[in-house]
Amino acid sequence: MIAMTMLAPAPATPALPVESHPAIVWVALAYFAVVAAISVWASRRTRTAKDFFVAGHGIGLVALTVASVSTSVSGFAFIGGPGLIYSIGLGAMYIVLPASVTNVMGAWVLAKRMRLLGEARGLITVPDAIGARYRSPAAQALSGIAILVGIVGYMATNALAMGVVIDALFGIGIGWGIWIGMGVTLAYSVAGGILAGIYVDVFQGTLMALASVLVFLFVLKVGGGMTGISHRILSVDPAFLGPWGKITPLAALSFFFVFAVGSLGQPQGVHKYYMLRDPLQLRWYPLLKTLGLILVLLLYFGVGVGVKSLVAGGAMPALRAPDEATPAFLLRFTPVVLAAVVFSGVAAATMSAVNSFINIGAAVVTHDLPVALGRRLSNELRWGRISTVVIAIAAAALAQVSGSMVAFLGIFGWGLFACTLVPALAIGLNWDGATREGALASIGTGLVLTLCFETMSYLKVYSFPAGVTVSGLSLVASILVFFAVSWLTRGGRGSEIDPDVRLVMEV
Repeated sequence: MIAMTMLAPAPATPALPVESHPAIVWVALAYFAVVAAISVWASRRTRTAKDFFVAGHGIGLVALTVASVSTSVSGFAFIGGPGLIYSIGLGAMYIVLPASVTNVMGAWVLAKRMRLLGEARGLITVPDAIGARYRSPAAQALSGIAILVGIVGYMATNALAMGVVIDALFGIGIGWGIWIGMGVTLAYSVAGGILAGIYVDVFQGTLMALASVLVFLFVLKVGGGMTGISHRILSVDPAFLGPWGKITPLAALSFFFVFAVGSLGQPQGVHKYYMLRDPLQLRWYPLLKTLGLILVLLLYFGVGVGVKSLVAGGAMPALRAPDEATPAFLLRFTPVVLAAVVFSGVAAATMSAVNSFINIGAAVVTHDLPVALGRRLSNELRWGRISTVVIAIAAAALAQVSGSMVAFLGIFGWGLFACTLVPALAIGLNWDGATREGALASIGTGLVLTLCFETMSYLKVYSFPAGVTVSGLSLVASILVFFAVSWLTRGGRGSEIDPDVRLVMEV
């Protein structure tokens, strides 16, 4: 009876005439004012390329952890993730289930080696580490190109999320929301570099963890608890709550594999290892990051199943697009102030994630490619700021014309990073049998396979059978190629390792 009362049919008209909720606009403006203040503070402390790209190796563990959580979830968890659950059911949970395992793997397999290698060689980028490991400018350049391609797609994910949120706040349309959000992000990215992004993450990540818990509690209240939510969904769509959701077991397991192993190749996370002030604190990193993700991902799960239940029970009209799940729920069923905090926090989270990607992409253009070509730029800081503008415009344009859901652009970017970087970086820094030729072959294999098959799928020329994902296939293929080519070229010059790199690998 209580559940039925709370699930009275909702009106079909939009729930938010923006003018009737000025509190949301004011909270958003206050939020962005704090972001602006952080960027001004960071800009005054950003004097060199090292400051701009790796925050001068001066970030503490708590700040690094909160920033890493914020970058990991960003627009995907708050907009694309709930929309994906709404679309395919519990199968979408296989994307986030490996989180605790991957945090441990990242700390044990990569973090210490990346930080020490950065200290020993003065490295500031992920391709820097690959170039140093294999003594290969070509490997550094190719990995940089792969990162740049993936970054534009992944930034489009967050640009779309910004567009959705800003449209919900101000009612200006998703297209304008994309460009306004990107413009605000550019303002503090160009000024403060990665340092601004880190401390924006600390600010908004803390608020979003609290807000996620509160939103989850409202989902339970509105839906009549998990029992009411489950019964309502089962009455109209039993497959939704099945162990694989509405996708095949192979697709769900492919998600799990790609997002578990693939986390070791995500530059937005791996790059942050360079910034840690004290590598000895890494032993606490997996626990802290896992706890943070659990809190933030309550919204990912809760809104996805909650909105599905509300639509099934007639309390909400069917969504026009899955990405509307979070805005629609917040605007109908939560207090205005909570909705304002979440909207502002999502916007800040996506902007900060874009900041990280812009920073990494600018480093590829102004540092990795010139270094690989033997022509270092004389003023990396200035050219880094110019590059951020160009990359941001390209990503916003892709978000404008893609027509894709936020979630699937994110999966494409994640998969491309995984299949091009995991073998050469994560395996290569832990296996002295890896060779330069193996690294080049695996990066090239992952890049070509992902681009070719994703393009053919987009153009409807060819698609794999149900359950076979491009990301999973490309990751497996690149790992196999890495081992096979390394074995065939063992003993050659490409297998040589510099003494300081070998020492770091043995720590």
